[in-house]
Amino acid sequence: MASMGVELLGFFLGLLGFAGTVVATVLPHWWSTAFVGSNIMTVTAYIKGLWMECVWHSTGIYQCQLYRSVLALPPDMQACRALMVVSCLSSVLASVIAATGMKCTRFVQRSWVKSRLVLSGGICFLCAAFLCLVTVCWTTYSVVMQFYDPFLPGGVKYEIGLSVYLGFASTCFSLTAGLVLCWGSRGVDSQRRPPSVPPSANRHAPAPPYGSPETLKDSHTPPFCCFSNGGFNLDNYF
Repeated sequence: MASMGVELLGFFLGLLGFAGTVVATVLPHWWSTAFVGSNIMTVTAYIKGLWMECVWHSTGIYQCQLYRSVLALPPDMQACRALMVVSCLSSVLASVIAATGMKCTRFVQRSWVKSRLVLSGGICFLCAAFLCLVTVCWTTYSVVMQFYDPFLPGGVKYEIGLSVYLGFASTCFSLTAGLVLCWGSRGVDSQRRPPSVPPSANRHAPAPPYGSPETLKDSHTPPFCCFSNGGFNLDNYF
């Protein structure tokens, strides 16, 4: 029961990490900036994401536009797109494999196959966490370097958006899920291993009890048939 609880804990943590990764990928809050123009009543916020960019006005108007060309995007944004998509796919694959190998499911009946499937699901969650971590760290480094660049005007500098923080949280959930599933599969494998039999057990039959020659002679059973030849009886020799 303890191993089943560990598997369920790791699986639900992985689902939380997967949901957070998908939301962080879709939302356009990766780069955000806000500035006040010459008129203090005119406030505009620009928000950029992996798939669209949005403009928010102080009047309440919120306008978003999808990127029309993938090749026209900067190389770092294209790389972030690819890494986040692969991270989401890895989380989906990890969820399917882990659900197949859990003890509470009946997809596979062999115990050693189930433990290997749970281990594979944990490794996929670790890969998804690593890809998401690389993406959010890369984005954070890029935003910080551009923000402290003295040659860029203040109106085009961006700050870290909410999607980046959500990506860090999703990385923590996926990483914890992968570690828990790997540890749980190791415990299940050691519990289901058959007990080892000593090599010397049941190898030789026990020796008969010791008895005196008289006892053995008295307990000797005479043969069923006797053969005699030339006046000699063979019974006399036994």
